[in-house]
Amino acid sequence: MQDEKPKRSKQSEKFIPEYDFLFEEHSTRKGKKEKKFFTKLVKMNARPIIFSTLIYVLQGLPTYVMPLMTAYIIDVVTASVEAGGGVTADVWRRIIICSVLLLVVIAQNVPTTIWRFKIVSKMARRTSAGIKSTVVRKLQSLSITYHKDMQTGKIQSKFLKDTDSVDGLFHTILHSIIPNILGVIIATTISVCKNGIIALFFLLVIPCNVGISFVFRKKMRKVYREFRLKTEKVSSKLSNMLEMMPVTKSHGLEQTEIGGFNKSITQLAGAGMEVDMNTARFGSASWVINQLLSAICLIFCSVLALNRYISIGDIVLYQTMFTQISGYVSNLVNMYPSLASGTEALNSVSEIMNAEDVEITIGKAKVPAIKGAVEFENLSYRYPNTEQFVVKDFSLSVKPGECIAVVGASGSGKSTIMNLIIGFLTAEKGDLKIDGKSIKDFNLSEYRHHISVVPQSSILFSGTIRDNITYGLSHYKEKELQKVVEMANLNEFIKDLPNGLDTDIGEHGDKLSGGQKQRITIARALIRNPKILILDEATSALDNISEYHVQKAISSSIRGRTTFIVAHRLSTIRDADRIVVMDQGVAVESGTFEELMAKKGKFYELKCLNDLNLKQAEENLA
Repeated sequence: MQDEKPKRSKQSEKFIPEYDFLFEEHSTRKGKKEKKFFTKLVKMNARPIIFSTLIYVLQGLPTYVMPLMTAYIIDVVTASVEAGGGVTADVWRRIIICSVLLLVVIAQNVPTTIWRFKIVSKMARRTSAGIKSTVVRKLQSLSITYHKDMQTGKIQSKFLKDTDSVDGLFHTILHSIIPNILGVIIATTISVCKNGIIALFFLLVIPCNVGISFVFRKKMRKVYREFRLKTEKVSSKLSNMLEMMPVTKSHGLEQTEIGGFNKSITQLAGAGMEVDMNTARFGSASWVINQLLSAICLIFCSVLALNRYISIGDIVLYQTMFTQISGYVSNLVNMYPSLASGTEALNSVSEIMNAEDVEITIGKAKVPAIKGAVEFENLSYRYPNTEQFVVKDFSLSVKPGECIAVVGASGSGKSTIMNLIIGFLTAEKGDLKIDGKSIKDFNLSEYRHHISVVPQSSILFSGTIRDNITYGLSHYKEKELQKVVEMANLNEFIKDLPNGLDTDIGEHGDKLSGGQKQRITIARALIRNPKILILDEATSALDNISEYHVQKAISSSIRGRTTFIVAHRLSTIRDADRIVVMDQGVAVESGTFEELMAKKGKFYELKCLNDLNLKQAEENLA
């Protein structure tokens, strides 16, 4: 058995934490589900958040000191002018002290900004990596049924776009929300210390802006949700379009595909425009209200100065403070669209994280080795939300090293039995035992290290033949690789390739024939030296020549292993130890090839029909 568990480096483990708990839902007293995602996130990062916030006070000092110094200098100069004594040494001394103080305050902004961004960036990037890694782990833990039901394009959209939006939301909190809230507090505190009555007037900004947010919030949530769903739809459609490209090209359906895709793009653009228009309405309404309040503030302070309630310099101070408070509040309010978008993205990612169709490994038995004995005990299975069983009361005892062929018409339950052996599906009734132990008690990930599957459709990725055969192996011996290459009959075509095993095969192995791809899949299965080998209609899509080479590879690969073969061409299973005939989920016959042919039952009918179909196919080709 080869080591198939890639080891995470200590540096990787240190930098990429596990954040599953962030997405856990909790019930309130009223029974409502809530995640408290950001509450947990903030608690987890409380120390760096507090530290960076304190540094921000130093970083933002110029913003607050400048208007105070400006107002003070104006008052000093105004008093000197009104006194008629000219600019005295005391006035110059005050101006110089203020200037030096301003210079120091402004200069310190550079190191404090870099210091704060270093802390915030490390925290944000680590959190981003943790969230993405957590989603990947969740996707790997979800059952194969979930992945079949959920379109690949939607998953890609959730992972690529929505996790980035969640990251963006956290960045917004760190870089915008916290600094703006702090800005409001500091500016308001300065205003209160100078004049409490004027400060109360300043606070009118907050309810006005909150009111705007309240008016637009429901519409914002709705349009962002519609935009997100249409984005997922386009992403899914793109994924399907790329998969269907050979069919599209071969039937001349390019314009049909373009037309259908353009329709989805138009709908997405419409949803995007709706988002933009709501953002524009929201932003313009907020801007107008804040500008009106700023004008009122200027007039109000001017009246107070004329009546000598405040000094002339205070007009500048209060107008600047009001503009700052108004700006901070306006910034917070204008972040609402981003918050709505990020919150919707969080809901999208949570759909993956809260999915319950998970393969549980905690508390399951480890599987260091197996011999290959398989026992089906009155096993029945039906797919979720259906009433009819696809496999009913199936019983079969298989000894280690036996070769069992399973045949039957489409929908008879053949592939379902294979998926039950792999652990993709769990029996509703009865049990499946491996070496006398129930598969329900196994850690399925460890158990699958001892089995290999050759599916009907070859699953290859862009890379070399070597990469595809050794996929998932952290190390292997060249001698073992050459052995499985020979067993899978790969040398028949590898010798003619420019770089042999290191030849690039293109995306999905498109540079190879069907038979060549299938033999690579067989080699991938064999290099793991499995105790149980599953061949799920491995030759059904091949021509006669390719089938010959693949069948030759299969014959050499099944020796000494418990093997299950789902066969499309019944002539290929003549040498199986036993053949099980399925009909509507029930095993109706079992025996050797000769026994079943002599019986002239269901298998005999299938064989005659199979031969007739092959003969007709050959005549059509001729």
